[in-house]
Amino acid sequence: MEALMRIQAIMLSLLPLLWLSGTLVAAGQQDTFEIVGIVRDAQGHGMADASVRLQPQGEQRAEQHTTDAAGRFQFSGLKPALYVLSASTGEKHSNDVSVKGMGGATQRVELRLTGQSKTAAGGSQSTSGKAAEMEFSDVPNFTVAAVTDWTAAGGHGSDAILRTSEALTRDTLHLKPDLKSNATTQHDISEREQRMREAVQKAPGDVNANEELGHFYLNVEQYAQAVAPLQAGYESDHANADNEYALALALARSGNATKAREHLARLLSKRDEPDWQRLNGEVDEKLGDPLGAVRAFERAVKEDPSEENYFAWGTELLQHRAIWQAKDVFEAGVKTHPHSVRLLTALGTALFSAALYDDAAQALCQASDLDSKDLEPYLFMGEVEIASPNPLPCIETKLERFEQQEPTNALANYYYAMAYWKQHGKSSDAETLGRVETLLTQAVKDDPKCSSAYLQLGVIEASQSNFQKASEFYRKAIDADSQSTEAHFRLGVAYDRLGEKDKAAEEFKLHDDLQKQTAAAVDRQRREVKQFLVLVGGSEQDKAAKP
Repeated sequence: MEALMRIQAIMLSLLPLLWLSGTLVAAGQQDTFEIVGIVRDAQGHGMADASVRLQPQGEQRAEQHTTDAAGRFQFSGLKPALYVLSASTGEKHSNDVSVKGMGGATQRVELRLTGQSKTAAGGSQSTSGKAAEMEFSDVPNFTVAAVTDWTAAGGHGSDAILRTSEALTRDTLHLKPDLKSNATTQHDISEREQRMREAVQKAPGDVNANEELGHFYLNVEQYAQAVAPLQAGYESDHANADNEYALALALARSGNATKAREHLARLLSKRDEPDWQRLNGEVDEKLGDPLGAVRAFERAVKEDPSEENYFAWGTELLQHRAIWQAKDVFEAGVKTHPHSVRLLTALGTALFSAALYDDAAQALCQASDLDSKDLEPYLFMGEVEIASPNPLPCIETKLERFEQQEPTNALANYYYAMAYWKQHGKSSDAETLGRVETLLTQAVKDDPKCSSAYLQLGVIEASQSNFQKASEFYRKAIDADSQSTEAHFRLGVAYDRLGEKDKAAEEFKLHDDLQKQTAAAVDRQRREVKQFLVLVGGSEQDKAAKP
């Protein structure tokens, strides 16, 4: 009996420990999640022995598993974060799928393999010649900065590359369509405007006069001015669909997206026109509905695969982080419109964002060859060359052409200087440095506010231990751009080498403060962007996508 009582006492004493152990185990299970899924071929059959790659956000090491005989795979014990999944076997691979994991959850994913072939621009295109079928789900959880490593296709990307990718994406959104040159002068435009305004003043109720003036303002992109005459024309003739669309366009572009949506809803209730769908997508984006926007742009392309519709669809995907799908759309657009400079330039941005740096260079160089006078491809390739880990083919010669065509353009001189230096291995020999220094000096002569050129002149001087001269260039860089964190840091180093410790400490503190402010601003910008979760078929993924 005493032995039994001792055993009971021991068991009672262990209960708190057992409870604590169970609690810790349960907590541990709640702190991780798992991903289970299946890899299928184009016909929907499970693919055995396919390689499945799981890439965490940031620069953590990827995991890789092989599917079983039924094509199934599983990743367990994962920390809550954003991951990118992809699968491949032989020459077939899937699109990337983003998965946001929460503690204790099981995410189900289906990956579908397709065959791929190279396009002229150097990217990949499905063998059918069409972009893979895509579905999009706007999930609120996907709104945070650095939500995925955009270089998941072939390596890890630094934050500098990520920021360049984001900056190029913003610039891509503002690329203008290829316009034919004409001899119309500002004087001619003013005369036409005056003539049409006088016609409206003489006959305020004249539908044709109002519409002519409204369309004139649309053509010269004075959207706010276009609203009043187009509204007057609409009030006189509600049945004129072309005029109502023009009014909706003027309202959307002048900041009244809500009113524009009302007109578009009325128009689309009667029939479905590609131009109307494209504008509907633009309005949806302005009103915070990117999911509606991307679907509208997709419908517009299917109805009319025009250059403008492809560009609208691709840029919508690009700005919401569906990098690989944007690449596919731009590639399809380039195949259909091989002479479009802006589609090739946009493709270059998508390829760079996907860490396909050589392909990005080829696309941008091809764009610059289509119209060597168009400055945009040069500006893009300059940033791509600076940010890319290695020198890129073709870019130096194109930027040399840019500098020769625009000898007094500060950016032409700066970008060519950086490309030339990089192509020569950042050599410090006198000939190379002399050439680079000449170009950079010309850049600051053309634009005294070219902070980046001053900064690089300082780097050259510092590389030769001329820290006094380097500090002078760094100060000029800061005068041109007080927010240049690198200039403050390098100035601090120069002061330190010169023995001016107090000044060095002040610059290092300014650098640290600016870096924190910049990081906070970038984080706020990224949080404002809703990321598309791309689903490649399969009801299981549809379930997993629900918040």
